[in-house]
Amino acid sequence: MAMKANELKKSYIDSQEKQKMLYKRTLLIVSISQIFGGAGLAAGVTVGALIAQQMLGTDSFTGLPAALFTLGSACGAFIVGRLSQRFGRRMGLTAGFITGGIGAISVVIATITNSIVLLFLSLLIYGVGTATNLQARYAGTDLANKKQRATAISIAMVSTTFGAVAGPNLVGVMGHFALSIGVPALAGPFILSAVAFILAGLVINIMLRPDPLMIARMIESYKQEHEHEGKLETVDYLKNKRGIIVGGTIMVLTQIVMVAIMTMTPVHMKHHGHGLNEVGIVIGFHIGSMYLPSLVTGILVDKIGRTAMSIAAGGTLLFAGVLAALAPSDSMVLLVIALSLLGLGWNFGLISGTAQIVDSTDSSSRAKTQGSMDVFIALAGASGGAMSGMIVANTSYATLALSGGILSLLLIPVVIWSRGGSKESQRGLDV
Repeated sequence: MAMKANELKKSYIDSQEKQKMLYKRTLLIVSISQIFGGAGLAAGVTVGALIAQQMLGTDSFTGLPAALFTLGSACGAFIVGRLSQRFGRRMGLTAGFITGGIGAISVVIATITNSIVLLFLSLLIYGVGTATNLQARYAGTDLANKKQRATAISIAMVSTTFGAVAGPNLVGVMGHFALSIGVPALAGPFILSAVAFILAGLVINIMLRPDPLMIARMIESYKQEHEHEGKLETVDYLKNKRGIIVGGTIMVLTQIVMVAIMTMTPVHMKHHGHGLNEVGIVIGFHIGSMYLPSLVTGILVDKIGRTAMSIAAGGTLLFAGVLAALAPSDSMVLLVIALSLLGLGWNFGLISGTAQIVDSTDSSSRAKTQGSMDVFIALAGASGGAMSGMIVANTSYATLALSGGILSLLLIPVVIWSRGGSKESQRGLDV
């Protein structure tokens, strides 16, 4: 069996057609898993803060759920990245999704028993599923060429939209379902998350064969044996190191801003008389804007460049923060627009940053580096979530939103620094 598997993998080295077919098949499988995964991640975003508020009876720590499941996401990104590097995408993504499903089940149990300790522990485990959903975007890039990478990322993220938008809009339905089986209404979305994450894991485990990362590794190894150029290797190392730093910084900044404002929006709305269904609508538009524009974003990143779209991310997040700060609390329309722009700015930053990370790594270290970058993204989200509740409790939602918008402007000097690095690398090539 092992010999047949190795022969099958080796057959891809000599066949461009087979590589293209596997690339397309991988995108399809990842897209299917992302539909389920998107539904799984929506629960924590929509009702996590409300469950904590209900249990604790205060707003000061309502940012903790987002902090906890993003902290769990950091641990998950590290583990999934290492598993993927050693055993391939299939093993890493399957383990991550199933773990996230177990965490969602534990959240339901914590809500039934009114155990705040179990809730916090369960949210950490649930976070592994959210990390895996984000890590899955890399699988589609393993066999993509440089002009396809952002588009491949975007196809996976577009697929997430179907589940991610459906999830918040099913809050009311799942709440009624939960009540009908004797479970608190706020636990309903986590029932959906448990089923969705486990289904995503099963899709990856059954269908993602042969493993795209393992095939990419074999192809690159073969090319390096036949196309070794020492001078370019040194220049590429310096260029790639800068690319990893820049790509990671872009994603970290956009994550902090997005998570901080998004986390406190449901609490802000509830304080001003909006119901659970209205919260679901606003967050649904937000998550839709995080993922639905991805196909266009990916094409733009591939066509007009990583730099231009990184600057666009900063500008869009600034506009979102200012609008959220100035929007009247009773205006659903302006809240929807502000949160939609917040999602769009995050989308621009994530896809342009991810594309830079993929550009700057090879298959021998790619999954490990990608996992490490997503650890920083998750920690950034955890920091944003934890600080958001305290900022709002001591100042206001408007202050939080405006501060987030201003913070996003740091993307511009980061991009300027990256362009300086590109010129230095070019001079190195000309010597």
